[in-house]
Amino acid sequence: MKNIILFVILSTQFLIAQTDQFTLRVEGLGCPFCAYGLEKKFKKVKGIDQIKIDIQSGKMTYNVPAANAMKLTDADALVNKAGYTAKGISVLRSNGKSESTGDVNSDIKPTEMGKQQISFKVSGNCEMCKARIERAAKSIKGVHTAVWDVDTKLLIVSFNNAKVKAIDIQNAVAKSGHDTELSKANDAVYNNLPACCQYR
Repeated sequence: MKNIILFVILSTQFLIAQTDQFTLRVEGLGCPFCAYGLEKKFKKVKGIDQIKIDIQSGKMTYNVPAANAMKLTDADALVNKAGYTAKGISVLRSNGKSESTGDVNSDIKPTEMGKQQISFKVSGNCEMCKARIERAAKSIKGVHTAVWDVDTKLLIVSFNNAKVKAIDIQNAVAKSGHDTELSKANDAVYNNLPACCQYR
């Protein structure tokens, strides 16, 4: 029985050891909503856990099974897909080796008070959708710029977070007939969109 217990303990320790530990320095995080969007993107990768994000420093850490063989470029791509920029990435491999790019030790300087940039997915099809989505976002007081990409479906918005909340922008876009990540368009409004704009 003792031999079995010892085997289980050693096996568990072996499995825990087979983990790569990543540390990233991410630029552009301004609020819990930003951190949530970034975390959501990484959680889509099977095996990633223990995600921790510090908004003030821009530091993000997480573990991923060594079997995933995640590269620094893979982590960088995930950050980009979330709409942010990785200023530094390092990883401590399960075999004790380390890799890094950029600088993960210097804290990101806080963004200018009141200014913030976020990105989120917005459903749509064409240039007509683009005009409608951007107009809806810009209609909110405090929004400076709004650019929607027809191919990626990402809406990038810069705004004054002292005047407007990120969720308010998503709600405004949804009211124009376009679903966002956190807000769905009313069916009646959606059904009134031109045929070329009906994405569902």
